[in-house]
Amino acid sequence: MERTYIKDVVPGICRVSGFVENFRNKKTMAFIVVKDITGKLQVTIVKEEHPEFSEMLDKLTPHSVVTFEGEVVESEYVKLGGKEMYPTSMKIESIAEAMPIKDDSEIDVKMDYRWIDLRRDVNRVMLSLQTTLTAAMREFLVERGFTEIHTPKLIAAASESGSDVFAVKYFDTTAYLAQSPQFYKQMAMAAGLERIFETGPVFRAEKSYTNKHATEFTGFDLEFSYIDSFEDVMKMEEELLAYALEKVKDKHGREVAELYGEEIVVPSLPFPRMKLADVYAELEARYGYTVPDELKGDLTTEAERMCKQLAKDMFGHEFLFITDYAASERAFYHMRDERGVPCGYDLIWRGVEITTGAQREHRYDILKAQAKEKGLDEDVKFYLEFFKYGCPPHGGFGIGIDRLTMLFLGLSIKEVQFLFRGPNRLTP
Repeated sequence: MERTYIKDVVPGICRVSGFVENFRNKKTMAFIVVKDITGKLQVTIVKEEHPEFSEMLDKLTPHSVVTFEGEVVESEYVKLGGKEMYPTSMKIESIAEAMPIKDDSEIDVKMDYRWIDLRRDVNRVMLSLQTTLTAAMREFLVERGFTEIHTPKLIAAASESGSDVFAVKYFDTTAYLAQSPQFYKQMAMAAGLERIFETGPVFRAEKSYTNKHATEFTGFDLEFSYIDSFEDVMKMEEELLAYALEKVKDKHGREVAELYGEEIVVPSLPFPRMKLADVYAELEARYGYTVPDELKGDLTTEAERMCKQLAKDMFGHEFLFITDYAASERAFYHMRDERGVPCGYDLIWRGVEITTGAQREHRYDILKAQAKEKGLDEDVKFYLEFFKYGCPPHGGFGIGIDRLTMLFLGLSIKEVQFLFRGPNRLTP
């Protein structure tokens, strides 16, 4: 008999397998709650009818893996789905030792036993939400003519966006783990692919111990050609996110509210936009927040956090595009306007930056000069080659899937990754 997922169980004879979530071994009866990835089912055993189960029931422990075959019946007395199974056969696939963690264990202890922690319902929903999120974004882009590519994560040059990188031994030389697919996304534009996206690992060698930083995370990046300005990039991103959030809300909104106490809000279009100088002016006028002039070329961490309230108070919105950063604070490959201001933006959601996007500089001479200005011209020689032989105007952005999930659920980055990697975490 083939196994039936618990969500598909109907009255009749079937076979189910899963973990023992709950187990009550009474004198004459035993009640076992079996859990698989789709749901839970109560298995009820009348001991006098199945003395052959006695030895197995005495061995059984929570989190053991079991298989039952038997008849499923509807029952008004069973709160768990209104159904229960009366098994005719029982098999213990594996016995679990006493659990080394509990639901209320410290987060770092849970990380030591992540494979056990992932059995909790909240983590099942979290991973399912990530699946829906990435599938929705992929669907949105494919429908608009985008091609999915997969760029290398071993690279020869150490400098991309100014973040630190990991060096690795590569035969008789040194390679580096890519901190973004940026250079190769732009190579795809020079190749005439016009519209591309990628989902893959991103590495950052930064000793950051905040609740939103990791040394390895999953990025969702896209790039597209023949744009008129970075407004086209912002429009693409806001439409993408509105589409994806609607899909996530439809499928997971109720569970997220019940398990996490968070509401998924589908944003209205267009997202509000503000210049960085205006953000600082409003933060001072409304909340008394000030920063020295020399820091106003970029968004401070505190200002970023306060943008959650600012977006709500000014626009009744959860998202906020911020433009007009100082050229000194932006990557060399960002196009600049006639004022020398980068043609790019940050997108803030719920007080956290989730994207840096821009129109890229596609003209070889200007790009070369901007790389030299930042002292990178030698490091990025291979990248500059992409622009010598013609390249259309283009732009794009990247989003961290883990950071989005963190904001959906109100958790830390450690809790929303399958396996977290940080300065002090390389296992399991």
